[in-house]
Amino acid sequence: MRRLLLLLAMLGLAACSEPSDRSYTVDELVADEALLTDIITKCRNNPGELRDTTNCRNAEAADGKLRLQRMRDSLGG
Repeated sequence: MRRLLLLLAMLGLAACSEPSDRSYTVDELVADEALLTDIITKCRNNPGELRDTTNCRNAEAADGKLRLQRMRDSLGG
């Protein structure tokens, strides 16, 4: 009986918790520039809370990667 109550309590707490945001990889963000722009905007508008999150770090890396690709393309490389 105790185990059943404990299981129900854990399920109840899990159902009440906030769903976590999906983490995107650098390659996913490079492929979807609209998503990249959205994440970078959110991160730069709230750097105190979001700066060290996975999505913000990956978005900054993807942004740097895209900038380098654009520079190479403009220089003909």
